[in-house]
Amino acid sequence: MKPLLALAASAIVCFSWSSQVDALSLGEFEYRNSCAQCHGPSGKGDGSFGENLKTPPSDLTMLQKKNGGIFPASHVYSVIEGTADVRLHGPRKMPIWGRRFRARIKDSEEEFFPGDANEYATTRILALIEYLSTLQAK
Repeated sequence: MKPLLALAASAIVCFSWSSQVDALSLGEFEYRNSCAQCHGPSGKGDGSFGENLKTPPSDLTMLQKKNGGIFPASHVYSVIEGTADVRLHGPRKMPIWGRRFRARIKDSEEEFFPGDANEYATTRILALIEYLSTLQAK
């Protein structure tokens, strides 16, 4: 198995916030690991770290509703990846996850092929977007 696939596969199963072991989707794993501190466990913007920000984190459960009933996957991708301006956060306070995901590959002691960092980042972001789509208010 290519190191990239092994690294991504290792994130699919992890310990849940309880003491039991649960199978998580890669997207839910990324959300819990990277987003829930600010956006809250349910995505409503009520995470424990969010109160420390000048502007409260957005309610991610309303993305689809605010976009005429269509989940804005392309826009969400560009926000997470880092190419979209996030005005609500003022000067980009929200981490640029695309850059962070690529850095994980570069910091790894494993040997990767050229382009693996981009593939890895894209996989993580798309999994996160898929999970966010499941949090949408009806």
